[in-house]
Amino acid sequence: MKKYQLMAPGPTPVPSQVLLAMAQPMIHHRTPEYQALFTEVRAGLKALVQTAQDVIPLACSGTGAMEAAVVNTLSAGETVAVVNAGKFGERWMEIAKTYGMNIVELRAPFGDTVPAARLAETLRTRSEITAVLAQHSESSTGVLHDVRGYAEATRGTGAILIVDAVSSLGIANLEMDTWGVDAVVAGSQKGLMLPPGLAFCALSQKAWARVATSRLPKYYFNLTEEQTWLVKNEPRYTPPVSIVVGLREALRMLQAEGLANVFKRHDRLARATRAGVEALGLQLFPRATPTPALTAVTSPRGIDSEKIVAAYAQAHNITIAGGQGEMKGKLFRLGHMGYAAEFDVIIALSALEQVLADLGVPVDFGASMRAAQKIFAEKA
Repeated sequence: MKKYQLMAPGPTPVPSQVLLAMAQPMIHHRTPEYQALFTEVRAGLKALVQTAQDVIPLACSGTGAMEAAVVNTLSAGETVAVVNAGKFGERWMEIAKTYGMNIVELRAPFGDTVPAARLAETLRTRSEITAVLAQHSESSTGVLHDVRGYAEATRGTGAILIVDAVSSLGIANLEMDTWGVDAVVAGSQKGLMLPPGLAFCALSQKAWARVATSRLPKYYFNLTEEQTWLVKNEPRYTPPVSIVVGLREALRMLQAEGLANVFKRHDRLARATRAGVEALGLQLFPRATPTPALTAVTSPRGIDSEKIVAAYAQAHNITIAGGQGEMKGKLFRLGHMGYAAEFDVIIALSALEQVLADLGVPVDFGASMRAAQKIFAEKA
């Protein structure tokens, strides 16, 4: 018997106290009990997103929240700039195309980023751009984009900045109000340590002003209607009640740890994983700032990364992730976000040494763990 370990970049492990909370008897969503739950959750989400604005929960995946942000603030025929440096940048492209928008693609090779200065220059020369769509953490490549710089570039222009924070919320610092981000979307299954099924969308006052002029069709994702119910402290439609109960527990855990400490923990886990990987002679995939959510690693020469993913699963009962799209077979990804701690990294690196050895790669056993432990031994 081998204990199962979930070390993919989402979904992520769910803490036992969250699972126990979710296992409680079902409550109805139109009762005082749910209203008390919802009050606490709403306050906790505002603190997490670092905003005074309401954070609207939606019963859907993170992609649903991405679509909701677009259809509520934009109209067909508008011109949007898309930061495209990975599979999820491509998803912004697909959503914008589906709704009939003109796209100015700011493309960078996978593993790279789009500098804020490039975005600023684009906005200066293309005044017709009404929105910028970007990821914070591009989980397909392991890159962290400069959202603070993007916000500075859009500030003072007519464009709004819409940010996919699915793999960064509760993982990397994202100060919505202070930085001037206009829309933040996220999901439940990563930094929030919950099962998939709940998404979130927060809009700035600048973005809400755009909602009034949006002409795209929306029914389920009508954020104006959602907000009308939210101010009454009620869900518009039947919510995933058990996940919301779990969300309250997860938010309490994050609050107890302290947001600054949450970010420090993820940074330590990421730095230790990267040090361990490089100690084995492997190359990190990102050429730009790496995300603290996961570590993307280039597969050793001559080895399909899908074999590494399969070996983790078959020999060690550990789930990691491979590359997506054009990166399939070229990289593998180790998740260390959400309910993750130091010894999860040690397990991932220990298994990696055995996987590489089984695939015929020369391994200095213990090298990755020594490198990681040196990071963990650093004084705060």
